[in-house]
Amino acid sequence: MSINKLALIRYKAIDDCLRNRYRKWTLEDLIDKVADVLYNAEGISSGVSKRTIQADIQLMRSDKLGYNAPIEVKDRKYYAYSDPAYSITNAPINDADVDKMKEIVAVLKQFNGFSYFDDMSDMIARLENNLYKSTDTQLNCIQFENNHQLLGLAHINPLYQATLHRKALLIEYKSFKASEAKEHICYPYLLKEYRNRWFLITRVKHTPMLTTMALDRIISLQELPKEKFIAYDGIPFEEYFGNLIGVTKSEKEVAHKVVLEIDKKHAPYVLTKPLHHSQQVLRENEKGTIVSIEVVLNFELEREIMGFGEHMKVLSPKSLATRIAKRLVQAAKSYE
Repeated sequence: MSINKLALIRYKAIDDCLRNRYRKWTLEDLIDKVADVLYNAEGISSGVSKRTIQADIQLMRSDKLGYNAPIEVKDRKYYAYSDPAYSITNAPINDADVDKMKEIVAVLKQFNGFSYFDDMSDMIARLENNLYKSTDTQLNCIQFENNHQLLGLAHINPLYQATLHRKALLIEYKSFKASEAKEHICYPYLLKEYRNRWFLITRVKHTPMLTTMALDRIISLQELPKEKFIAYDGIPFEEYFGNLIGVTKSEKEVAHKVVLEIDKKHAPYVLTKPLHHSQQVLRENEKGTIVSIEVVLNFELEREIMGFGEHMKVLSPKSLATRIAKRLVQAAKSYE
């Protein structure tokens, strides 16, 4: 059952009256009070009919909206709550509403296979889990990764608003390599998450190239209403980030074919969870599986490969294989 705004205003007005135990409320009193509230809230001067208020009371008494309001008539004239502590604002969500939301979640889950619903999968799972928790406090069958100590999360909303409404920003930023923070006039273009860490893709004033800023390195930010926003006119970000792992990339960098050999024991992990959407299986042998990906050679790629340790070997390009080999040697030396 759909409920319009005016109906909710009427229910709340009736509820406010019946909660007032210091006055006796006749049907005419309720009609007058609701009419006053509608006029003050919405400017409606036509009043409200007796039939409407009677229907509202019956609906509030019922389970259709989950209120089950204990409205009684005393002396065949005065309306009141039999429970002095009752209010529709305290009424919990009813089983019918929970069941309906579960149905909606089930429908949304059917769309997870479509690419434009991929970003909703976490939200749908969270909603489903919360719905089941609302009906069974002992049931909590899903747990999401969440780093409560992660810095910079407070910047997400103001950065999102600035990006959405195309507002220039003054950002005080301190990179890992810098000894002190610096202020930059920036034009924000995109917020991007990678491995539970957030980044802002922006352009610093008088700088032609895009810059990636980690939100946990932003000290402060403020809007610059008098600064003209300079729009991004490069390739769509879906394409811009389509050929890399992570977020580190310059506009001039191009993808390379990276060939990797994964040992037999760990190959299933890479096959079931590809390193990149471009991943292809080239061949399989007694040692394991050889795959290729088309990606930019960046820090995140190296970290991904390093994470597999001795179980993954770079076959090409040679420059990447050399860098990984040197890093593994240095890692081994740190344990000597």
